[in-house]
Amino acid sequence: MYDQASGALAARLWWMLRWLGHTRVAVLNGGLDAWRAAGEAVDSAVPQYPATSYGGLPDNDQETTIDEVVQAVGDSGKMRLVDARDRSRFAGQTEPIDTVAGHVPGALNLPFSENVHADGTWKSPEAIRSVWEGVLGTEAAIPVTVMCGSGVTACHLVLSAGIAGIDEPRVYVGSWSEWIRDPSRAVASGG
Repeated sequence: MYDQASGALAARLWWMLRWLGHTRVAVLNGGLDAWRAAGEAVDSAVPQYPATSYGGLPDNDQETTIDEVVQAVGDSGKMRLVDARDRSRFAGQTEPIDTVAGHVPGALNLPFSENVHADGTWKSPEAIRSVWEGVLGTEAAIPVTVMCGSGVTACHLVLSAGIAGIDEPRVYVGSWSEWIRDPSRAVASGG
């Protein structure tokens, strides 16, 4: 997969295909821009493939439900929730997409953009591991779930964990957009 969004969209498709049972999927480091910069060929022809059926089933062990997140809020020993949105959205300073600004109480913030260079290529595995350890520390006993605004850039964090050799986190697919649908759920702000 590739995109022109620092791997954010490609990582979502990568995660979804793996969720459906495909194992031979990858994300192009640096996306289409890096491919072109390397002088590789680009073709606009749409390839034709024979029709096939795929009998894969979703692997629900890769995702975390809203009920699990609700149960974990206030009990950091159950799960560590890591939000991939940028710091200003996480802190509730701005919210360009959803109707409510802020974050799930107890969530940690690791903007997905901190795992890539300005040109959209991935940082080294060691650098990504350092970013993750800066958020989680080195204790790996508590399961990690990642989220974002709508479940897209959370998948970038799953891929980054794999690159860094960290246990793959689960994805709270509904993310912030689902969390705020119920006004009785608490909303935190600040960093």
